[in-house]
Amino acid sequence: MNERNDPARSADENPLHRVTADIVDALLELDPVVATALGEHRFDDRLPDLSDAGIEHARAVLGEGLGALDQVDDTHLDVGDEVDLEILRNRLSGHAFALDTLREHTWDPLEANPGTALYLLLARDFAPLPDRLRSLTARLREVPTLLAQARDSLHDMPRVHLETAIGQFRGTEALLSRQVPEAYEADPALAAAAAPALEAAHRAVAEHIDWMQDRLAESHASPRLGAETYAAKLWHTLDSETAPDEVLAAAEEELVRAEGALARTAAAYLGEPVPPPDDAGELVRRALAAAAAAGPVDDASVLERCRAALQQTQRFVEQHDLVTVPDDPVEIIEMPEIHRGVAVAYCDPPGPLETAALPTFFAVSPTPEDWAAERVASFYREYNAHMLHNLTVHEAMPGHVLQLAHARRSRTAGTVRRAFWSGPFVEGWAVYAEALMAERGYPGEGGERGALAVRLQQLKMVLRMTINAILDVRVHTRGMTEDEAMRLMTGRGHQEEGEAVGKWRRALLTSTQLSTYFVGWQGVHGLVHDLRLMDPARSERALHDAVLAHGSPPPRHLRTLLGL
Repeated sequence: MNERNDPARSADENPLHRVTADIVDALLELDPVVATALGEHRFDDRLPDLSDAGIEHARAVLGEGLGALDQVDDTHLDVGDEVDLEILRNRLSGHAFALDTLREHTWDPLEANPGTALYLLLARDFAPLPDRLRSLTARLREVPTLLAQARDSLHDMPRVHLETAIGQFRGTEALLSRQVPEAYEADPALAAAAAPALEAAHRAVAEHIDWMQDRLAESHASPRLGAETYAAKLWHTLDSETAPDEVLAAAEEELVRAEGALARTAAAYLGEPVPPPDDAGELVRRALAAAAAAGPVDDASVLERCRAALQQTQRFVEQHDLVTVPDDPVEIIEMPEIHRGVAVAYCDPPGPLETAALPTFFAVSPTPEDWAAERVASFYREYNAHMLHNLTVHEAMPGHVLQLAHARRSRTAGTVRRAFWSGPFVEGWAVYAEALMAERGYPGEGGERGALAVRLQQLKMVLRMTINAILDVRVHTRGMTEDEAMRLMTGRGHQEEGEAVGKWRRALLTSTQLSTYFVGWQGVHGLVHDLRLMDPARSERALHDAVLAHGSPPPRHLRTLLGL
């Protein structure tokens, strides 16, 4: 193998690897919760420091890291190291931008929720339970300090962030009331030692919820970033030169194309002729309604349907030899309350730095108990059985679960691409996987009609992904109103009202994240197309394995790694 591309060289022979390993280590120490999620457990007994001194220390660490990268002689780096250098530089500058310009710790109350920090120590058996409980006790002791630091920093909070935070902090309250005490039951001695810390943490969370509720009446700050700040954040999110105007223009063009494809599929599903474009909306609505009625779902069946869909999608991928399927355990779980309120499902893999053999979680959220019957019915018209097949493709097979399993096996030198993934690549691959399965005739509930129903849902998701990008740009840079957004989603997007309401909130809560699906899909689709042209004889499985062999880098860097 050419030494220039040999990932087996040790860090001792490569000064860059020593520099990047030190920087990654410093970043993980700054955010112990991220470290735990990634599978680095040296900091499991800590919480982030949100004090003024802690923020200043973080700024200093980021500055030192950027300075160290500037000192690297990059004239003789191999391709992989050049990519890692750029990925790490973007990561550091993104953190610095978040602290100095976005300053989310001063206005986003979601940042300080300790629920995830506690949940991560209970969710997986990465270490013996007594060890994890000792770390849990240490984190519980820090909860009152963390929340006091947050209250000292938070001001001018947007109402949507405050409302969402109150809901998620109530999930943390439930965690402290049920799962945490249940975990300690296995070790009475540790339970007794932890009791004061658990009581203090529970009291601190309850007091913090009261504090947030008291500020609802005065929470008038806008959640919109504005054109300049949004453009800068988008650059860091995408690790791409793609400007907001380019994202918007491409998304609006794709919306027209996808509408035509959906109309043709709806006509085939109903056995009717394709209508003129101006009349297509009514046909599509009838087709989607018929598909939803043919695939009823409710709270009692949603998880089981996803489990069955996972088995079926994996069989289809293997039978059609689309991509290598790693033999990793997957568990479909009910989404923890602390994570509800933003998305209906997510993939939660073991951390890429994790050494224990652990399952990947495919988390699905049933409807909240306080929802009215009509809102529940609307939700399951959106997430009918056919849509759950498409959702399972995206979140699991051959989407996130499969892609991230390949990433854990990638032969990347150093820790950068193992520790940090690109949202645009990860989401872009999952959207590409949806199209791949639908275009290959994945039958869903069965037969040709089932395949058409899945294709309907997949194209509806293309509309949703494309509209997500339009919302993201227009909400944060052009003052798009809620009424305009709702008309776009429920009209051209054919979304149920409940789904559209949730997406409006998500657009306000997660600036730039909604663009990662569309921009990432464009990047992944384009590089797969170009790789196929470069080697037409390569099998589909070999092609996809090559795309997934380098971790989860931004699409533009993956092009470099693939020689495109």
